[in-house]
Amino acid sequence: MTGDGVAGRRVVVAGAGVTGRAVARALRGRSAEVVVIDAAGGERQQAAAASLAADGIDVRLAATTADIAHADLVVASPGWRLDQPLLVAARDQGAEVIGEPELAWRLRDPDVPWLGVTGTNGKTTTVGMLEAILLAAGLRTVAAGNVGLPLIDAVTTTPPYDVLAVEVSSQQLAWSPSLRFRAGALLNIAPDHLDWHDSMDDYVAAKTRIWTDAVAVAVVDDARVAALAPPDAVTVSVADPGADYAVIDGMLTAGGVPVLGAGELRVGGPHNVGNALVAIALARTIDVPLDAAAAALREFAPGRHRNETVAEVGGVRYVDDSKATNAHAAAASLAAYLSVVWIAGGLLKGADVDDVVAANATRLRGVILLGRDRDVVADALARHAPDVPVSVVTTTDTGAMSEVVRCAAQMARPGDTVLLAPAAASWDMFRDYAERGDLFAAAARAIDRTTA
Repeated sequence: MTGDGVAGRRVVVAGAGVTGRAVARALRGRSAEVVVIDAAGGERQQAAAASLAADGIDVRLAATTADIAHADLVVASPGWRLDQPLLVAARDQGAEVIGEPELAWRLRDPDVPWLGVTGTNGKTTTVGMLEAILLAAGLRTVAAGNVGLPLIDAVTTTPPYDVLAVEVSSQQLAWSPSLRFRAGALLNIAPDHLDWHDSMDDYVAAKTRIWTDAVAVAVVDDARVAALAPPDAVTVSVADPGADYAVIDGMLTAGGVPVLGAGELRVGGPHNVGNALVAIALARTIDVPLDAAAAALREFAPGRHRNETVAEVGGVRYVDDSKATNAHAAAASLAAYLSVVWIAGGLLKGADVDDVVAANATRLRGVILLGRDRDVVADALARHAPDVPVSVVTTTDTGAMSEVVRCAAQMARPGDTVLLAPAAASWDMFRDYAERGDLFAAAARAIDRTTA
């Protein structure tokens, strides 16, 4: 499909969120006949509908199969499952169903390379590092996709970018059959989004699509990634100095050439050293100089809600890692601290937390549980950390975070870290992980220093 290939076609955009609205406006600007549908009709959807209607775009909430009748093309938001009944009906009626990254790929400037990152955890930090390196090299670029700018906006920007740093999720990959990266990195694979994918095999298959016809970058410290990597993959390792991008004598290296010291990074933890190596490896596939990579990484700071210290009260540090939305991410976060009051719970998305609890039981001063799947975490604690004090907050509105932080403050002792690393998604109680983190930070800063 070229830029003119959507003109006059009837395109249904499934989902009225940020991505769906961007897709609808881009398509209308290319003279497509656009209808936006959403399966829900709540306040958020109604506000989105009003915004789109102001631009002359037809929006249908609480949609039925009649609303997708005669569609030539359906562009689905990543939250919509492959087997969502409206999408199944669209396919049955002969419509092609794709995701927003696939549409962006079809409308792109073919001379602009895409450098992609996927994995269960670490995607956003790695893409941020990659964007910083590309900018330091003087390239016009942006972090886009599952983070930052929607890809449809990135490919319709004038003048075009020199290169795109793309974060892509398993859902987005599943919806994008022809998407091809110049280079694609797979960071790690752990159970996640099993409420969206039918099985772990389907989740893995979606993730490995990032390597299709691309320079494959593989973090071989992850056993699953190492087993799946193609023979000609560019290897990245924090533990193995023989990898193509490795740590040798405390230095991040590229093909044995020192780039910068691990201690020069402003982000902590071995996982972030690995993320930095991946960013270097991806940038090198388009010949970015190593000195630009070193300069960018020395200045790079993590985004909000990623192991962010938000308060220190009475000798206790309060850390917001609300972005730890699965057990794998929570395990990496917990491993960075010696004595933790852990705040956990929310939507586990079909995953269990036994391994993360068992591996970190000796670090836990106490645990505060909240959210819909809090009992699953409580059961894991009973099995693997029965002596750790546990407090359960049953309140389900956003005000619960103040109660959570008060309970954590009562458990914590000087030298402890109160860590919000929920191992779960936020949507049962909060708008998103950012709101969850913001409320945690506000509650931590509000603690009375005389009683904490």
